[in-house]
Amino acid sequence: MVNKKDAIEIILYAEENGIAIWLDGGWGVDALLEEETRLHNDIDLFVEENNSKKFIEIIKEKGFAEVTEAYTTTNHTIWKDAQDRIIDFHIFKFNEQGYIVFEGEAYPPKVFSGIGKIGDKMVRCIDAENQVLFHLGYEHDENDMHDVKLLCEKFNIPVPSEYK
Repeated sequence: MVNKKDAIEIILYAEENGIAIWLDGGWGVDALLEEETRLHNDIDLFVEENNSKKFIEIIKEKGFAEVTEAYTTTNHTIWKDAQDRIIDFHIFKFNEQGYIVFEGEAYPPKVFSGIGKIGDKMVRCIDAENQVLFHLGYEHDENDMHDVKLLCEKFNIPVPSEYK
């Protein structure tokens, strides 16, 4: 599990070393909502490719080791420490037009325009509309239902049909 204190600690690993990160997933949602609304088994982070090796070195020094899952790829890895804190790590790059390129797909820069808070810590994250869009097209669980419902309520986003 990754609680609020853990999330802030992991975010600071990057920030204190000059590495920009953007939150996705459950902590990205709760940051946008500016409150912890549920338990989190991990923290999803996006880091630009040119900072990825440095960030991996830092988390290794902090006791995290890579864990292979069925869905991991070169640019989507999972890191876990002895306290069972999990970092779901996404490596992307910006193309010449400023688009975010992740696993062969290009996304508009607006995707990273979200600003939220975890406790008193301001963080960058995926914006609310794209958080909802990224929750589509797969079999969702109760956490997905919870996150989408709260995002749609707070940001006046129409609830997608697959969540009704």
